[in-house]
Amino acid sequence: MPAHDLPLLIDAAHMAGRVATSFTGPTAQRWDKADGAGPVTEADLAVNAQLLSTLRLARPDYGWLSEETEDNTDRLSQDRVFIVDPIDGTRSFVEGSNTWAHSIAVAEHGVITAAVVYLPLRNKLYAAAKGQGATCNGLPITASAQTALGQSTVLVAKPALLGEHWKTNNRPEFKHSFRPSLAYRLALVGEGRFEAMITLRQSWEWDIAAGALIIGEAGGVALDRTGAALQFNNADPRLNGVVAGGTPACAALIDALA
Repeated sequence: MPAHDLPLLIDAAHMAGRVATSFTGPTAQRWDKADGAGPVTEADLAVNAQLLSTLRLARPDYGWLSEETEDNTDRLSQDRVFIVDPIDGTRSFVEGSNTWAHSIAVAEHGVITAAVVYLPLRNKLYAAAKGQGATCNGLPITASAQTALGQSTVLVAKPALLGEHWKTNNRPEFKHSFRPSLAYRLALVGEGRFEAMITLRQSWEWDIAAGALIIGEAGGVALDRTGAALQFNNADPRLNGVVAGGTPACAALIDALA
């Protein structure tokens, strides 16, 4: 089944890219979501509509969980569910940056089985199917095997670097960088360009699902901030933070967290 779904996700991602790039980020109509949930643009909604139509037509028995679709409990009774972020990194899209991504995944009984992260303006398509490895533009990728945290670069937002999040109120030494899209951060770690990524806040499943499988199929691991396995299609679609990367770096970071 993962191999059956992956070509569908790849085709859908390319279509999403064509829809999104038909809008000009800085001039696309935008709104601010309620409760400080961030911006949404007409491009997000157009991509969501295209993906919903394309994917549900192809797999009418699959459930649906998307950032831009009002959630309901129907998906909880379905064996397989699409988990979608139409544009991950909407602020970057609005700013005219090229680091936003489409994130599309399939979960089966809570486990991600097929996934795509696509950055149309960077011409980078990351893909994975469970048990079949991960690729970037069709070429195999492998997560970093770096064992020394001090020699690692971690993708992380500045708030997570504060001492209060770490044992002895002091984070371990590692280099750090940042990318605004969580899906892209996960894909970059799967590609081995960075050793790990951390987000300590509650994270929506649609930001994480595709990238988590890409890292796992690239030989790494994606866990929550306590070291527990990630489970998807939850009634509350939020995860307890994410620590992901090459297995040695991931284990060292989780051990160092308060």
